[in-house]
Amino acid sequence: MSLYSTKLSVTHLHCSLISLQVCGYDRKVSFVNSSLLYVCLSRYLRWWYKKTQVEKKAPFIDMFRALPLRQIYGAPLGGIGGGSITRGWRGDFCRWQLNPGMYHYKTVIANQFTVCLRRGGQTVYQQVLSTERPPTLQGWNWGYCGEYAFYHALYPRAWTVYHLPGQNVTLTCRQVSPVIPHDYKDSSLPVAVFVWDIENKNDYALDVSIMFTMVNGSGHEDDKIGGHWNEPFHLEKEGESVSGVLLHHQTPVNPYTLCIAAREKSDQEISHQKAFSPKGTCSALWSDLMTDGRLDSPKDSSTPTKKGEKVAAALAVSCSVPANQHNSVEFSLAWDMPKITFGSRERIYVRRYTRYYGTKGDAAPSLSHYALTHYSKWEDSIDEWQRPILQDGSLPAWYKSALFNELYFVVDGGTVWVELPEDADISGGLRPEDGGLPAQPEVVKEYGRFAYLEGQEYRMYNTYDVHFYASFALIMLWPKLALSLQYDIAGSVVQHDPTERLNLMDGRYSPVKTRGVVPHDIGDPDDEPWVRVNAYLIHDTADWKDLNLKFVLQVFRDYHLTQDEQYLKDMWPICQTVMETELKFDKDGDGLIENSGYADQTYDGWKVTGPSAYCGGLWLASVCMMCKMARVLKCESVYQRYRDILERGSAAFDKLLWNGKYYNYDSSGQSLSNSVMSDQCAGQWFLRASGLGDDDYQAFPKEKICSALKSVFDLNVMSFAGGQMGAVNGMRPEGVPDRSSVQSDEVWVGVVYGLAATMIHEGMVDEGLRTAEGCYRAVWERMGMAFQTPEAYCEKSIYRSLAYMRPLTIWAMQHALSNRPNHTETTDKDVGQD
Repeated sequence: MSLYSTKLSVTHLHCSLISLQVCGYDRKVSFVNSSLLYVCLSRYLRWWYKKTQVEKKAPFIDMFRALPLRQIYGAPLGGIGGGSITRGWRGDFCRWQLNPGMYHYKTVIANQFTVCLRRGGQTVYQQVLSTERPPTLQGWNWGYCGEYAFYHALYPRAWTVYHLPGQNVTLTCRQVSPVIPHDYKDSSLPVAVFVWDIENKNDYALDVSIMFTMVNGSGHEDDKIGGHWNEPFHLEKEGESVSGVLLHHQTPVNPYTLCIAAREKSDQEISHQKAFSPKGTCSALWSDLMTDGRLDSPKDSSTPTKKGEKVAAALAVSCSVPANQHNSVEFSLAWDMPKITFGSRERIYVRRYTRYYGTKGDAAPSLSHYALTHYSKWEDSIDEWQRPILQDGSLPAWYKSALFNELYFVVDGGTVWVELPEDADISGGLRPEDGGLPAQPEVVKEYGRFAYLEGQEYRMYNTYDVHFYASFALIMLWPKLALSLQYDIAGSVVQHDPTERLNLMDGRYSPVKTRGVVPHDIGDPDDEPWVRVNAYLIHDTADWKDLNLKFVLQVFRDYHLTQDEQYLKDMWPICQTVMETELKFDKDGDGLIENSGYADQTYDGWKVTGPSAYCGGLWLASVCMMCKMARVLKCESVYQRYRDILERGSAAFDKLLWNGKYYNYDSSGQSLSNSVMSDQCAGQWFLRASGLGDDDYQAFPKEKICSALKSVFDLNVMSFAGGQMGAVNGMRPEGVPDRSSVQSDEVWVGVVYGLAATMIHEGMVDEGLRTAEGCYRAVWERMGMAFQTPEAYCEKSIYRSLAYMRPLTIWAMQHALSNRPNHTETTDKDVGQD
């Protein structure tokens, strides 16, 4: 099967796993010895105390309060950038991101679906469809037996199947969210639909009611601040009607309205309870439904809650199901938070969906109506998108599951999608005539601004060294968002923030942002993203060797896939700027840059000295792409300059790093410099993904790339964990992991998917799929990390940074697979184009 599936009775796996963060370790901080450990921890602790206790802010990385592994999550609800609510595989509403980028992990136990079966005017069965047995709401019938229920997910849809014990009735809840490639309207909507199929296998008819209960809030402490209120509504439009309850959540910052609704049908009845208290036994609501399968349905609004009170609402749909027949009922859940501020509250943004539904905060009924009357079209689009891949017999089932389900992060990555303010200037103040950008590029004006977190635990937007990998998902599925993000990064290149701040790793002070370099990230959602960039302050990333190169590589890759000539012309002067900056790292003038003896790239806990396989390879690929772009744009002098650099740099790269089988980790000559790095061919990966890598635009000999990839497969994959856990970052040639740093002996899921894509590009399809399969099996099956794929794990299943951006790289595998010789499915001509 291609679905991610589990039985609801499963107590999901390996709860003995511990996060390294609990032990004081984190991806962003690597310690070499005990004295350095003490100094860095002391520095971090002082910073952490000031941030949390004095400024009352959340640290962008919290080493002391890491997320515990909760093996409960399922496919998230809603479209892109309007906030997200995750519904777990047991049916719980358990992960909330309504305030942009800020997560709240709370299972709201009163948020449930309940079924009531009636025969001959009598209730014969009434059950909360949850395996939980909470200490509250004791008047409800809890403890559904999980042996009789199954969960399946193929994002953006999920199915929960309930075989009601002893009733000869099967319920299937199909969850649908509007996440549709190349759709920039419906994909922005903060709404999801639950379609309940009811199968009556009895020889007699049944009256069936499904009740949906929802608390006004998210389980956060602000649920009790008072002033929240509910009201029923009915909306008829274009011959279709929906009814439901609006739950107005009146917080002083970022207020919102939740909405539970159902579609009216001639053979069904909708009833509601506008307000009940979700504490105590709640016996009255339970009895109300049990009496006749309907709720009382008062028509007026509830009174605002008092401080300390919570309020909830219920919606029920009743229908008759004839003997041995089916019927279905349809619910929706919408949330309307049209205007948002980030943590500093300096600026107000409006979300993308407000372009179609307004900013007044009254859109929830219209959102619900639209969702309930259009979800079948969403599903048609989803089927059309997924079907060719699902029906491709050359692809294994696990891969199809991983490919679609890893897309959860596009919605549930703290994602924001906002309209560009009328007075915004993304250029950084440098205009096109001076080598800069337009103040408001057309693609940003038309498609808005997009940002997603490095990870739910690493709270930085658009972390660029990581987005480099994950970007394939955007450029293939929502290319306009990918280009918009690139314009934001390009505009920040020319910006300068001279504010001096302490780098937590080395204790030195440096400017927040240096002019002429790509930022690490565009900011912290608890501060003011886009205004203040570089929330990351472990290292001074102005000296990182990979960020500038990754910009150049993405620019041409994006142009190759979109054929957007204006984009290429706009990016060209920025590419020249960052490459000029990068050239300063070629200290000896041999055409090859050198690393600076510390962890100065995305592997920011793994020291690298001198020319290196990773950064050197990215550099040569970038130089190669500069040659190609210069030719496209008819800049012959630039072409000749970079052609000379490419020839000299390629010769130096081979001389200094090639050892006959693979490229050494670095050229320092130190004892571990000949380690086998799994990511050593990242530059070649991007060349192939951009239609380059041969003839005039070859940076690496094909036979050496294939030899290096074979070495990686033999050592980093097959000699690690029995070949069952993907590729370890660093491996010694004698077949043991490189343990010189806390990152060299980790597996990075997104890097493994990129490695697999590289193998596929070079014709090593079986090896690529085998390599990636190890990650999927480890994360989604053995470690129970569904819908929270981490950045990293070790051989002993110690993990780090749950719910991370980089695993979206699996879409690079799909790009490579689609462009196999003689493959007739999707090609470059189909991806990246709207």
